[in-house]
Amino acid sequence: MKRIGVLTSGGDTPGMNCAIRAVFKTGVALGMQVMGIYHGYKGLIEGKVDYLTHEDVENKMHKGGTVLRTARSQEFKTEEGVKKAISVLKAYGIEGLVVIGGDGSFRGCMELVKAGIPAIGIPGTIDNDMGYTDFTIGFDTAVNNVTNEIYKIRDTMRAHDRVGVIEVMGRNCGDIALWAGIGGAADLILVPEMPMQWDEAANKLAQNKLRGKLTSIVMIAEGAGKAEDFAAYVREHTDVEIKATVLGYIQRGGNPSAFDRVLAARLGERAVELLAEGKGGRAVGIRHNTIYDVSLAEAIEVKDEFDYKLYELNEMMAKF
Repeated sequence: MKRIGVLTSGGDTPGMNCAIRAVFKTGVALGMQVMGIYHGYKGLIEGKVDYLTHEDVENKMHKGGTVLRTARSQEFKTEEGVKKAISVLKAYGIEGLVVIGGDGSFRGCMELVKAGIPAIGIPGTIDNDMGYTDFTIGFDTAVNNVTNEIYKIRDTMRAHDRVGVIEVMGRNCGDIALWAGIGGAADLILVPEMPMQWDEAANKLAQNKLRGKLTSIVMIAEGAGKAEDFAAYVREHTDVEIKATVLGYIQRGGNPSAFDRVLAARLGERAVELLAEGKGGRAVGIRHNTIYDVSLAEAIEVKDEFDYKLYELNEMMAKF
């Protein structure tokens, strides 16, 4: 394989630039030309392709976002869109493709594989919602970003004897709320995997106030409800003073953590090695600190497993 391409798709995530750099460097080391595809599958259809150079990837790995940009493409979800993408790959002589993104990006990658394009998926999403891998690129950074904000919010809540409820991303996966909640000593964590009635949650906060704990932090994943709605419920049914904060894109931006940089480098290297070995239709991931690969089909289908033991640990610590 002499020429490969790399693209980032879906939501941006800290560490994508590190993965792009690793793909480029490994490709060059193996005697390949590496082409960057800009704006994801949308850019692939539109032919936004160019050779990557050392200047494109140097001094970028410490930055968030993606130098290749990203986009969502409805056209690529159609049969005609996939055909256009394949014609562009063939026109540029791209023999293999590395796709960095989440579940939707992997499904798009699978369509190319079905059409005979050797492609490898690298998991890049802050939600950490891909069950085949212990961690996805960007998750650690997002957790660190949220944890830093928790203590800022806690300072103000403590000054006013208030409860702070913090909404974080995680429509179907509560890992950010869980990990950041433990890292920030949250008193209550609301996640879609562990449904809790709001009256039960409100009662816990009221009990905290009765035993003299006037300040509490509640983490809520967006899939478990809206922070403002929960705060309104607590105000209506208790005498607890509570304020809501939605962190939004602040979770997804900023410089990637050292862990995400190293993970991205390891996954990027292995993705290119697989293409060099003539293997396509694979997804790289990490299990027990070992880089490995599975079929794309398996990577898409494996259900994400919530860490109930970790959740129970926080429940115990919050009681005392």
